[in-house]
Amino acid sequence: MTTAHNTTPQYPFTAVVGMADLRLALLLNAVSPAVGGVLVRGEKGTAKSTAVRALSALMPAVDVVGGCRFACAPDAPDPGCPDGPHGTGAVEERPTRMVELPVGASEDRLVGALDIERALSEGVKAFEPGLLADAHRGILYVDEVNLLHDHLVDLLLDAAAMGASYVEREGVSVRHAARFLLVGTMNPEEGELRPQLLDRFGLTVEVAASREPDERVAVVRRRLAYDADPAGFAAEWAAEEDALRGRITAARELLPRVTLGDAALRQIAATCAAFEVDGMRADIVMARTATALAAWAGRTDVLEEDVRQAALLALPHRRRRNPFDAPGLDEDKLDQTLEEFGADENADGDDDPEPDGPDGGPDGGGPDGGGPEGGGQPPQDGGPEEAPLPPEAELPHQQDREAPQTPQAPEPAPEPESAPQGGAAGEKAAVGATEPFRTRRLDVPGLGEGADGRRSRARTAHGRTTGARRPQGALGKLHLAATVQAAAPHQRSRGRSGRGLVVRRDDLREAVREGREGNLVLFVVDASGSMAARKRMSAVKGAVLSLLLDAYQRRDKIGLITFRGTGAELALPPTSSVEAGAARLEQLPTGGRTPLSEGLLKAHEVLRVERMRDASRRPLLVVVTDGRATGGPEPVVRAARAARLLAGVGTASVVVDCEAGPVRLGLAGELARELQGTAITLDELRADSVSALVRTVQGNRKAA
Repeated sequence: MTTAHNTTPQYPFTAVVGMADLRLALLLNAVSPAVGGVLVRGEKGTAKSTAVRALSALMPAVDVVGGCRFACAPDAPDPGCPDGPHGTGAVEERPTRMVELPVGASEDRLVGALDIERALSEGVKAFEPGLLADAHRGILYVDEVNLLHDHLVDLLLDAAAMGASYVEREGVSVRHAARFLLVGTMNPEEGELRPQLLDRFGLTVEVAASREPDERVAVVRRRLAYDADPAGFAAEWAAEEDALRGRITAARELLPRVTLGDAALRQIAATCAAFEVDGMRADIVMARTATALAAWAGRTDVLEEDVRQAALLALPHRRRRNPFDAPGLDEDKLDQTLEEFGADENADGDDDPEPDGPDGGPDGGGPDGGGPEGGGQPPQDGGPEEAPLPPEAELPHQQDREAPQTPQAPEPAPEPESAPQGGAAGEKAAVGATEPFRTRRLDVPGLGEGADGRRSRARTAHGRTTGARRPQGALGKLHLAATVQAAAPHQRSRGRSGRGLVVRRDDLREAVREGREGNLVLFVVDASGSMAARKRMSAVKGAVLSLLLDAYQRRDKIGLITFRGTGAELALPPTSSVEAGAARLEQLPTGGRTPLSEGLLKAHEVLRVERMRDASRRPLLVVVTDGRATGGPEPVVRAARAARLLAGVGTASVVVDCEAGPVRLGLAGELARELQGTAITLDELRADSVSALVRTVQGNRKAA
């Protein structure tokens, strides 16, 4: 038996106030890990991490082969375990592990590391397990999962899909089992997840801080009590923790006997089809979730309310069609679909046709009297001297799930263009953007060394090999040919007598690779009166929206500066959230003079600050304007000076020329020359435009 460590007790799961959807999703995965994990989306400071960390204390202990670093099960050890083969050795019982993956972890820290020097000189597979090995048969928790580097996301996807981790270094490979419950938390304001990883999470929940004063009081009181005396607070909630742990065990034992009838399965399939989710994973996850809900409620049959709750947890994040869509589900459409395909649900059973559901009354208790039977919610946590909380039956999906979504582009309204919006004189109401399109790739010249991405050329940990160098710190990707070449001249002096190569650490060479990096794309958008014509501004917004979508796909950070009237505004500080950029853009009004110099000076200041924060992330300045400069003394001269200031620090710039009409002044082109950048028109911005193709061909001929 594993003894408890003398550490600070974890905050009790049953002491978490509110957040019924989050607790239910975590408990369903504790009952049935096959559900596939949980993604928790929400604003900062909402106890996301606290609830996830508290789950591990409720998970049943696991039996492992004694001395195995990979947590092999004694009754079914992994035949390919690096510590195997396992015989009939000692069996250890240990608590379920919860392993945290830091956002800045290296690849070797995640998957493990091979000692290449020993592999080459001794032929020994010296392997140091990584976090995936530690998480096998446990929980892998990723805080700020949306900020993970792409190469770590790829490794997680592979392990989650295959249930195993492969570590390969120049022909030397190690494989071990890696089946884990994946739990991630994220703040959507900091950027969205790649669709591939998003789909790997079985369930998703939205959390937000309660607006109920009594509930907020209870949160603060419990937190203060825990901070003052963690051990005493944990002891106060020990009975509730034991009861919940027992209910999880009972539900796990009941789970194999739960029947998923044809009627429920038909409702699941119809619901997934009605909401047009991609692939079949959603159907499978819904089926497993509904089954777990029934087991959690102490039943052996799946009811319509289980299917409904499963849909609310399993489908919202699978309905996004582009990064500007926030997860969500139309509950009226869901109810209509369930009613349409659930008419014969009780045709061959004697169940009550109207069982207590997630909104059931106070006498709809579960098998242990801990909560409503139909919804399978966790029992209401009550503690001594605590403020009363709202009934647990009122699930947050009826409130929190109605989170604000990115507004859709409104159709241009027929009101007069001069109608004020409550701002400065001459200000026009915000107009909607045209449909986004695929843009040309705009990149930063030269070779950078920033974070992995898909925009500009850079030295990265992944990509094509362009050379070799001595390792700078821990050995990364081995360059085998260069290593052998460095070791070969010294074989006689090192006394080589056999076939093996005598390799010293000083011989090792790592590969220098070239791939692509993500950049900071800073948009400077002209919102002055010269851009205010409705059709024209809609096209401009559509172009910027298209560039935002391109930035999302290329793993960039973005920022948004607007200028009009008498000054410029940082509408969106640099962030990874293109959703926030789209929302700011949609609300952008226009009107007034054109303080171009103020917009450029604001960009210079923002880039100066960002350069101090992250010097390796190179910026790309995208100025969207017709090039006019008005307002203030010598506006044209001041704009030219500001442009030269940006050019002087080497800022890569692109000017998107929005000038329209038969007579063109070419002011945007002059601005681009002052910035030492490139000018393109709105039409040339499209990837499929004929003019863009002609410019590319002409550029290639000049280069040749």
